Amino acid sequence: MEKKRYERPHIVKLDSGMPGKFGMRNDSPPTTHIDGVAVTELVEKYGSPLFVISEHTIRSTYRKAYKAFSTRYPKVQFAWSYKTNYLPAVCNVFHQEGSWAEVVSGFEYDKALANGVDPGKIIFNGPGKTASELMKAAENGSLIHIDHLDELYLLTDLAGEMKRKPLVAIRVNMDTGIYPMWDRFGFNYENGQAWDALNKIMLSGKLELVGLHTHIGTFILGANAYGVAASKLADLALGLQQKFNHTIRYIDMGGGFASKNTLKGSYLPGADTNPTFDDYAEAITTALVNSGFKPESLPLLILETGRALIDEAGYIITSVLANKRLSTGRRATIIDAGVNLLFTAFWYQHPVTPAQGFSQYREENTIYGPLCMNIDCVRESINLPLLNKGDKLVIHYTGAYNLTQWMQFITLRPNVVIIDPDGTAHLIRQNESNDSVSSLEKTPDYLIGIK
Repeated sequence: MEKKRYERPHIVKLDSGMPGKFGMRNDSPPTTHIDGVAVTELVEKYGSPLFVISEHTIRSTYRKAYKAFSTRYPKVQFAWSYKTNYLPAVCNVFHQEGSWAEVVSGFEYDKALANGVDPGKIIFNGPGKTASELMKAAENGSLIHIDHLDELYLLTDLAGEMKRKPLVAIRVNMDTGIYPMWDRFGFNYENGQAWDALNKIMLSGKLELVGLHTHIGTFILGANAYGVAASKLADLALGLQQKFNHTIRYIDMGGGFASKNTLKGSYLPGADTNPTFDDYAEAITTALVNSGFKPESLPLLILETGRALIDEAGYIITSVLANKRLSTGRRATIIDAGVNLLFTAFWYQHPVTPAQGFSQYREENTIYGPLCMNIDCVRESINLPLLNKGDKLVIHYTGAYNLTQWMQFITLRPNVVIIDPDGTAHLIRQNESNDSVSSLEKTPDYLIGIK
């Protein structure tokens, strides 16, 4: 019989404050398995830390989102936001579900082509498109969303060298009651910039205007703001019909939907309070249907949501390296996954659960990563049971942005696996080695060797 581990007694002042609507505490069970696969088995095979993606969760979340919009509006198309998570295996799950690709750079555009996406189903956003990237996208028949006048002028000049008219939309920023307003992108609705751009496109005769696009912000907690945005885009579209007798094909509402993550400073968990897909869908589709479009000429509705479709599907399995007491007496736990892997820890309170059974004793804990940087704090305050060196933790809702914004700072980037619906784990990105980093480095001859 294995000898039980000794836990020394620790006296701590109980200072839990007033109970919330859910009581004094909310103990969660251990996360011993992910989609039926044991955490211990994953760590033994792929190491720690380890990113895990649930294909089942991606597909079920996507279908839930699509149902929310398609049951309220006759023509709906999702476009997967590559910057959110552009691992090919992840992107292709969305493409298999029927999603187009939305990219914001030539790098992402080429990744979408390499994944086999039809160029006509690639939306090219972003403020930094080069002339060669615009030429490629235009010649391929991709949808180019113009961000500023310099891009409009460049594309108009390039159009004279092309065999086909570039298919374009403009990005529109506007006041929807969400602050700060994202007016660094696109043309403003209120001050007339949007109409100025539309007039230039229509009068040049060199570009084919096919859509209108907006992206009002990120992690938007007020669904009604999307209703305001949809109404203003509909106003522009109807104005184009009246002024130029021109009908656009689609209205693209961008992304920015909140996931179930909890923003720092929130009193209640995001899973209980953040808007649902139904909330966003109701606001957007009601605004479009109630506008002046005739029923037979409603434009295609495009959604570019990323975070809300992938956050829940991502996990990080991490191991406890050490425990210590801070000068205040607070318990601190050091794990092998830091903010270089979990960039979103700077603004989310990610749920964290042990991956093994634990004692009933719990106390406030600060979770630090392994980096030699004071900012490497994964959770500033979380109620956890006592953890021993080598114990495993599972960090939840990590699917969005962490696999595109991570970096090999101090430590190298780990393996990434996806678990298919049958419960089999597949390696979709191999962990890095020193060679992965040094293979691109160059040292002048006179600096080779130490004398």
